[in-house]
Amino acid sequence: MDHTRQPSDPGTARTDSGADAELTARRARVRAFVRRNFGIRGSLRLHRTALGWDMLRAPVNVMLAPVFLGTRLIAAVLALLRLRRAAGWFAARQILFRSRLATQVQDLIRGELLDTPDGRLPPRQERLLDDYTSVRSAVSEITTMLLVLTLGALVFRTATPGIVSLAPTISDIVAHSTAVADFPLGSWLGGVWYGVFPAHLPVWYVVAIGIALGMVAATVTTFAGIIADPVQAALGIHQRRLMRLLAALDAADDKAPSLAKEHIVARMGDIADAATSLMRIFRS
Repeated sequence: MDHTRQPSDPGTARTDSGADAELTARRARVRAFVRRNFGIRGSLRLHRTALGWDMLRAPVNVMLAPVFLGTRLIAAVLALLRLRRAAGWFAARQILFRSRLATQVQDLIRGELLDTPDGRLPPRQERLLDDYTSVRSAVSEITTMLLVLTLGALVFRTATPGIVSLAPTISDIVAHSTAVADFPLGSWLGGVWYGVFPAHLPVWYVVAIGIALGMVAATVTTFAGIIADPVQAALGIHQRRLMRLLAALDAADDKAPSLAKEHIVARMGDIADAATSLMRIFRS
């Protein structure tokens, strides 16, 4: 048996070493970027740009999110069918309004990670940046959903995965409190009476409460990143997502971008919210 070792190619070794060094340097830049911009102070500084018109864009983007998900699902199916041109067309549709916050995040990535602070990227790379910031919007929706769910569990002792299921719960409480307070024989007897015969508000009142709660939820969603960013930074989620983004920007292929699981989770929350409301309607 020949035990002689074949000498390794020094050129290949140098190439591998250079690639490893470049990857290590990229990871260091990403970690530093996350510390600067997605820690508690960085996130507070970043979300100052959301004051203003972003508070109106946020609820519109929440309403458009199912349409965005639909276009991405169609693009994914067409890509599997090898209809790349059609898949690219659907993937390139700009469904969501770009917020000032998203623009600020993209500018930071260009300036600190890509070294292109003033120049625009090719269309494919711009689309990847848009997809990255759309994931941040989906995470903000998920954060709001978790906050509403926690509020319902702790305060109302019921499952409220969203505003649709929270509005009737608050409406029932308001109706009961108002009826008890106005009961002609006193609030104690009113509590007994309306404990047996529940009071109900007009439909328009319930809708008005839902609209008011929706406005509050939109504001929370706009600034939910103040909570979500430091948590994701601590868990390494931001770092991994940025590394995937940079790898995708380096890739030469022009395939349709994959659908991030955060969009699916956010829409599953909407479905759970609607299902919870329907179950309460049928029970009542």
